[in-house]
Amino acid sequence: MGRAAYGPRVDVFDVLGDPVRRRLLELLAGAERSAGALGSVVQAEFGITQPAVSQHLRVLRETGFVRVRPAGTARLYAADPERLREADEWVTGLRSRVRQRDLDR
Repeated sequence: MGRAAYGPRVDVFDVLGDPVRRRLLELLAGAERSAGALGSVVQAEFGITQPAVSQHLRVLRETGFVRVRPAGTARLYAADPERLREADEWVTGLRSRVRQRDLDR
């Protein structure tokens, strides 16, 4: 389910529309975390299986929202701010147009 599966350019909101993926990104906002640590939190909060958590992490990784690096036997995940910037730019542009509309009234 990488970018190729979504098309040449996956929309950031397609990925961020899922509450599990949003929660994973929230957990990664402050620091790197292992897949196991992420899984423990998300499994408890959402009642999903470890394979389901792995699938969500894979989507985030393949769409550029997270980076992963090996650390011994663990895999450490970190949020990548570049993809989040795309969402922020869209929201900022929308906010600007709404404000302008309100000023034009």
